[in-house]
Amino acid sequence: MKRGQLLGSLEQIILLALVRLDGTAHGMIVRREIEERTGRNISIGAVYATLERLEKKGYIRSFTGEPTPQRGGRAKRLFRIEGAGKRALQISEQTILSMTAGLKDHWGTI
Repeated sequence: MKRGQLLGSLEQIILLALVRLDGTAHGMIVRREIEERTGRNISIGAVYATLERLEKKGYIRSFTGEPTPQRGGRAKRLFRIEGAGKRALQISEQTILSMTAGLKDHWGTI
């Protein structure tokens, strides 16, 4: 595996949130999904910075949704996971499984 190819933990969590959200969501929904599932309180700035980084890597794509009356006629920026993002998740999962194989006895009681 090449350097930089393995996902960081927040990148992985955000990609997983996008998958759970049927592949398309805006930043606040991604943040809420992560907080509900992990109990981890992350700033919206960290979510958007990570979404930007994932888009630069080609793992997600952003686009403008339809304007909504709730937002005063403004549209939301939506994010969708791409095939490369799904592959990165698979590689990350396989790497973790490979690295943890046979370690259960070494952990002791937690």
